[in-house]
Amino acid sequence: MGEHQGHSHGLGAVTATGKHRRRLLIVFLITISVVLIQVAGALLSGSLALLADAGHMLSDAAGVSIALFAAWIAARPATTRRTYGYQRAEVLAALANAVLLIVIAVVIFVEAVRRLGSEPDVDTGLMLPFAVVGGLANLISLLVLHAGRKESLNVRGAYLEVLGDLLGSAAVVVSAVVIMTTGYQQADTWASILIALMIAPRAWSLLREVIDVLLEATPQGVDVGMIRDHIVSVDGVSDAHDIHIWTITSGVPVFSAHVVVEEEHLTPDGLDTVLDRLTRCLSSHFDTEHCTFQLEPASHAVHEGQQHA
Repeated sequence: MGEHQGHSHGLGAVTATGKHRRRLLIVFLITISVVLIQVAGALLSGSLALLADAGHMLSDAAGVSIALFAAWIAARPATTRRTYGYQRAEVLAALANAVLLIVIAVVIFVEAVRRLGSEPDVDTGLMLPFAVVGGLANLISLLVLHAGRKESLNVRGAYLEVLGDLLGSAAVVVSAVVIMTTGYQQADTWASILIALMIAPRAWSLLREVIDVLLEATPQGVDVGMIRDHIVSVDGVSDAHDIHIWTITSGVPVFSAHVVVEEEHLTPDGLDTVLDRLTRCLSSHFDTEHCTFQLEPASHAVHEGQQHA
């Protein structure tokens, strides 16, 4: 007979994004302020590159606001209807952020290509200082987000967006200098295309990570075979199968497995001992508090194999 055992019941209320809400709020306030400044600068100078950079930063502000809202939603407690609570809201927010980035990249690219056939009149005297302000703001935001970029998909998404913004601002500065020194007005258009091309791969990278979470793929860097070997090496265990490792949201990995226990350990005390050993083994090789083991005799494993055949 199978016996369902588990340690570490329940999910923590604070997700990876939730831990960095203050950083995200600071970046949101910086970004939305610079968007307003750059839009004004683009309208006054006639620079498409500056407007593209402002559009990119607007997508960042929207993405960060979505992440903040998702972090608030994710902190709501689990219910009998939603046993994992609302923690997947963070992943859906990251998905919306990735899609938004792709849309912004396409719009900027199309407008820039359309503008290649014309001769824009850009006032670099206004364009340059606005671009410098944007670059400095992006650098500050990048430093604010740096600590949390490896813990949360949403923080990582915001970090990548700000990094792209910093490169975009650099492209705008370079194009302004080129126009000032050579008079080549199309440098502004080419800078816009460059910004669009920088946005696209970052959006795809974030989208791919989100899809992995939604498809419940094994987290990156986790070797299922190695973990199985460690489980089987536990005293009292003869085999392990139906091993599943997935992620609810950033920083919340989950593990489950069917573990075949040797006959001499199929007593209440023996099962408790095996379960304690398994939990210690897993915690030392895989960073999760949410693990479920189904302990079963060899006869039950054979029966399961017949059912799955």
